[in-house]
Amino acid sequence: MTYYEEGQRLFDGLFVLELANNHWGRLDRGLRIVTDFARVVRFNNVKAAIKLQFRDVDAFIHKDFRDRADIRYIKKTIDTRMSKDDYRTLVEHVRASGCVRMSTPFDEASVDMCVELGVEIIKIASSDLNDWVLIEKIATTRKPVIVSTGGSSLKDIDDLVKFFRNRNIPLAINHCVSLYPSEDSELEINQVDFLKSRYPENVIGYSTHEMTDWSSSVMIAYAKGARTFERHVDIEADGIPVSKYCTLPEQADTWFKAHKKAEEMCGPPGTQKRIPPPKEIAYLDGLVRGVYARRDLPKGHVLTTGDVYLAVPLQKGQISCRELMNGETLREPLSADGAIMIDHIDGPHAENASLRRLIYARGL
Repeated sequence: MTYYEEGQRLFDGLFVLELANNHWGRLDRGLRIVTDFARVVRFNNVKAAIKLQFRDVDAFIHKDFRDRADIRYIKKTIDTRMSKDDYRTLVEHVRASGCVRMSTPFDEASVDMCVELGVEIIKIASSDLNDWVLIEKIATTRKPVIVSTGGSSLKDIDDLVKFFRNRNIPLAINHCVSLYPSEDSELEINQVDFLKSRYPENVIGYSTHEMTDWSSSVMIAYAKGARTFERHVDIEADGIPVSKYCTLPEQADTWFKAHKKAEEMCGPPGTQKRIPPPKEIAYLDGLVRGVYARRDLPKGHVLTTGDVYLAVPLQKGQISCRELMNGETLREPLSADGAIMIDHIDGPHAENASLRRLIYARGL
């Protein structure tokens, strides 16, 4: 497989969901974010990576500055530090959720941790695009790389592209404006055209931080040729305010659907599989199995796959094999062989109005 073909296979259609602010250094919060977004990913049938941030804090911050609470970046890094065991737990949870394991390592020891924990794709942050000590360490892993170009010079990007091409390591290049958040007028999506023209062997992507739009920019970027997309993600929980540039699960659902609409309206090139028309999808949806209770189940029961079975027909309002995941909690008792409806479970699907409408619109 050529350099170009390998990159296309890995990056084309990949959504990268970055846990913002290192999920405030809380393992429980990080696990909830992964769970909530993995469900939306699965419901929309997209390929997604969940990206963590790795730092070896003791080496990353000089010992004489670790108590400097007046330096915001240092304080936040100290406040959100995590142990390797916590990172291991999160990476395993990402794997179990069906998403691609990905990380941004900010130092050389963190690159080693990427290898140790089985991270599949490494991200180079815009701030590190010309940190050649770190870049050369990343290259030793032979893992595919995505880089964001915010604030970079043209020479920075040219040098990086040549470096990874010479080593035959797949590299995707994200157009990125490093303003947190970005206004619509600051997005400069025409840069996708420039990057595609200058680096035709690389997949070009779009890393976005805007605070107002979860539809238009992804559709425009896709139409211009961006094929991998990245956003920071978070959840509303624990009384912690969500940053304006972050995406919530229901907004990610809108984002994924806008991408699907862009694919539908643009149509596939001859190098890609066609997109089936809605009437064909509706026909196949009629063959999807619904979820039924294997036995009587009490209210508050936490579902596992052993509690249910799958069978046709799928009924309106019933969850299907596409939404079934371990850990759903029942809101009411169910009888054996009864259909498990969206109203019966507690989770993101039940709380999201657009997802509920879709589930009630399909089936018998």
